[in-house]
Amino acid sequence: MIKFEHTVFALPFALLGALGAAQGLPPLRTGLWILAAMVGARTAAMTFNRLVDVDLDAENPRTASRALPAGRVSRLGAMLLLGAGVMLFGLSAGALGPLTWALSPLALVIILGYSLCKRFTAWAHVVLGLSLAGAPLGAWIAVAGRIEAPALWLSGGVLAWTAGFDIIYSLQDEGFDRARGLHSIPSKLGVQRSLLLSRFFHLVALVCWAAFNHLMGGHLWPWAAWATVAVMLGREQWLVRSGDLTRIDQAFFTLNSLVGLVFFVGHAVEYMLAKTFQVGI
Repeated sequence: MIKFEHTVFALPFALLGALGAAQGLPPLRTGLWILAAMVGARTAAMTFNRLVDVDLDAENPRTASRALPAGRVSRLGAMLLLGAGVMLFGLSAGALGPLTWALSPLALVIILGYSLCKRFTAWAHVVLGLSLAGAPLGAWIAVAGRIEAPALWLSGGVLAWTAGFDIIYSLQDEGFDRARGLHSIPSKLGVQRSLLLSRFFHLVALVCWAAFNHLMGGHLWPWAAWATVAVMLGREQWLVRSGDLTRIDQAFFTLNSLVGLVFFVGHAVEYMLAKTFQVGI
């Protein structure tokens, strides 16, 4: 019901937030609690999404085979999993510090509330972006104990990037959403204007991540990673440029699953080389 491989969207950015705040490796205890918070938050968010959408998923040919509508998972089992996810997230937020604990109710409202948004606003894609943007911001706060400018630029890039790729993903359900009165950018704007908006969001993401690199004093490797991400986002937009969805798996999952990983690795390599250089001196 909850695919582990989809974790690659937000987790590298959470790790990058921790890395950036610590200017290197964060304490092991903090890193483990960040990982636990990610597991709890994502489990809760995805389970809640499947629960509130179970009737819609059953009617949509694309989603009818999901675990809940297909009967492979019971509603009671899903509700128990939801409760476990919320409890793990709350416990982790409390262990990470007073500010993460204070902000955890707001985080839950956002990540759970996203699942209801398409019933009343076409900007659900942005709310999903806000949900994923909480990963690097929360990790930064967990390490630094406060919100700082680089964290906002990093998280802002995640928000815009997510909104951009979610618009592309939602093209698959344009007709179904319109028929059921659900709100999405494709159902409101049509294919071509939705693609234009998706491109705009991805440009904003690149601007935000460039600002993050600048504020972090990035040199070769972070900027090489940024350039690689720019090429990947350009490739993603190129694959669906005409509204052809035959290669949407490559555009949506294959490329986007590498974006956070590439950006994280660029910064991680720079920190490792800087540490090696200092030790050598």
